[in-house]
Amino acid sequence: MLFEGYIKDLWAMMPWNVRKEAKAKLRALSEQHRRILTKEEIRTYSDAIIERIEATEWFKKAHNVMLYYPIRGEVDLMPLFERYKEEKNFILPVTHRHYIEPRKIESIEGLKKGHFGIPEPQTGTFTEPLDLILVPGVVFDTKGHRIGRGGGYYDRFLRLRNKTLRIGVCYGFQLKHQHIPVQRHDVQMNAVISPDQTIVM
Repeated sequence: MLFEGYIKDLWAMMPWNVRKEAKAKLRALSEQHRRILTKEEIRTYSDAIIERIEATEWFKKAHNVMLYYPIRGEVDLMPLFERYKEEKNFILPVTHRHYIEPRKIESIEGLKKGHFGIPEPQTGTFTEPLDLILVPGVVFDTKGHRIGRGGGYYDRFLRLRNKTLRIGVCYGFQLKHQHIPVQRHDVQMNAVISPDQTIVM
């Protein structure tokens, strides 16, 4: 614990640009690794993560669940929609210029490509409280810190819903056991799930 605290304090003392550069390097290495995953590996790892999500009391009790549409080899959680669409509301994030808008999924076929070419629902803004947000990321650590793609969309969205449960999902190589560089605006997860681990903060 003392060592972890020392590392965290060391990062905090580093100049902002040094931390930003360290995050960029971690992001690049992780995304490079993700690009070489085969479709079979993505499906196998994603299915293992889905099983772990389904086993949590958080998911069992949640009625309004935010997913995300996977791009560039991200963990694919969309099968959750097909399995539970009759009993839960599933929401996707729609990215605008500076913010995320939550919209309910009514069908996979009804999704159309929007900003950044990501498929999104054509429904209106979902205004009910969210019970659970499943959060993608490029790198996580075992303390729930997250490095995203760099746009800050999720951090801004999650800060407005700081009482909603947040579960980060990632491949095993994206989960670091050492402290990763974080900045003041980065939002911490309540749990992180990989194919082999469920880590609760």
